[in-house]
Amino acid sequence: MSAAWAWPSDFSYDARLTAMQDFCVILAQVWNDFKAWGHPMELGHAFLNDILPNVLASFNEKRMAINLPEMPWLSALLCTASFDIALFDAYGNLHGLPIFETLNSNFMNKDLAWFYGRKYAQLFKNKYPEDYLVRPAPQTLRAWHLVGGTDILTKDDLTGAEPNDGYPVVLSDWIIRDGLKCLKIKLTGTDAEWDYKRICKVGNIAIQYGVDWLSTDFNCTVTDPRYVCEILDRLMKDAPRIFGMILYIEQPFPYDLDKNRIDAHSVSARKPLFMDESAHDWKYLALGRVLGWTGVALKTCKTFTSALLSLCWAKAMGMTMMVQDLTNPMLAQIPHLQLAAHAGTIMGVETNAMQFYPDASAIEATVHPGVYRRKNGCVQLDSLGLTGFGYKVKEIGRPLHKTAWEGTQE
Repeated sequence: MSAAWAWPSDFSYDARLTAMQDFCVILAQVWNDFKAWGHPMELGHAFLNDILPNVLASFNEKRMAINLPEMPWLSALLCTASFDIALFDAYGNLHGLPIFETLNSNFMNKDLAWFYGRKYAQLFKNKYPEDYLVRPAPQTLRAWHLVGGTDILTKDDLTGAEPNDGYPVVLSDWIIRDGLKCLKIKLTGTDAEWDYKRICKVGNIAIQYGVDWLSTDFNCTVTDPRYVCEILDRLMKDAPRIFGMILYIEQPFPYDLDKNRIDAHSVSARKPLFMDESAHDWKYLALGRVLGWTGVALKTCKTFTSALLSLCWAKAMGMTMMVQDLTNPMLAQIPHLQLAAHAGTIMGVETNAMQFYPDASAIEATVHPGVYRRKNGCVQLDSLGLTGFGYKVKEIGRPLHKTAWEGTQE
């Protein structure tokens, strides 16, 4: 429930989080009462298009009646994503197969043309998600480490107030411990000089410690493409090696693409430009492609159904992709990595739960050590089970907690 990411607002964080949690309780009952049948991708698509908008509208109508702000669509997607993913996992377990082996005509009642509509009927006729997946999927993925805007880069930056919890604090220590080869740099998008110096400082550390790739995240705050272009041009002239290490640029511009139709061709002419928050579903990819975006960052938190539909559409249109993190701990990490392995990303997967709350996944790590610890710059999927997403829930044995929804059933 990442309220800060899905619901940017001056409204208090606790109030936003509570609203999303309340919405999940409502969704539990709505999903339980959902009478449609079929493959989970067909059910997920139907729920997203026919059910979720009405549930969100009703929820927001009640909030507005008591002068509370409306919850945005992205937050609603986060809330329903867990139910959507659970349905996929259950379907795979029911059939005794990995879920990625059910994304074909043997199990699905509809081809992709049904999902995308008349405009793309010929392109996707008799095509299924399996046609756009990497098979066999790799068991090893390069792991991207997030360098936050306030992260400590060198020992000179230490103040003495840092936590002493056994985990690295300085960037170079993270690189050495985990053998990192890929760093994602968080920037302001509002202070060009700071952003340029930050890229250079991280880039020089990366060169010193054998990192191969960088990406930059301007945090959806840029409103003029010249801001990004001038930084890139300055790097190309004054720090060409660092410029060459930048693999792609992530979502510089405001995520509401309909309201902010910024022509991004000048940026994508310099580096691959990936949509993230803007890519709510594949329809936004179509608009983004016209505006000059060349790739998409997929996230399981926007529902697995939407991620698959965006993946297939992007590949059919020749767009590149990444699978980005929302700091996925515990079981959430597994479908996230599975999607990346099967998607054929531009380079590995962003995975940062082991940075921000590594102990949260300690129980799962006893069964899947390679999933929750980066080693030699990679994560490993070879411990996963052979049905559903491969969670191995019984082996993990995490204690279950009674939910608010379950309490109402007694």
